[in-house]
Amino acid sequence: EALAPRGCPPGNHGGLTPPARRLLMERSELERGPEPLKEILSRLFTARGWGRRQERLHLEQAWAEAVGAERAGQTCVGGLRRGVLEVVVANAALLQELAHFHKRSLLERLRQRLPNAKIGDLRFRAGVVKKEEPRDE
Repeated sequence: EALAPRGCPPGNHGGLTPPARRLLMERSELERGPEPLKEILSRLFTARGWGRRQERLHLEQAWAEAVGAERAGQTCVGGLRRGVLEVVVANAALLQELAHFHKRSLLERLRQRLPNAKIGDLRFRAGVVKKEEPRDE
């Protein structure tokens, strides 16, 4: 380590000024070579929030498949928090039907479609169901 002060073991840059530390870091980054594309894309997806959007899309698709096309139009996924998937339902009759008669089978279908999602429970609530129109980005 050419820029390390005398008496400092390699890797110990405590005595270096911030500009010297930065220069050392830049040199070590150059010595490593180009950064792998997967790391760059990973940071980009995180910064733009695309990972969350993709997870949300998978969750909504799995719900629509699990509940069926007819009921999917009268429900929407509210969110997944601490293993509880909240589903907004358009009317009280459907809410009662889903909560009392279909909850177990819906949970099983969701767990099969999304094994990594760790869905432990379903919570239904009445509300206004808004279906978003696909946007061109």
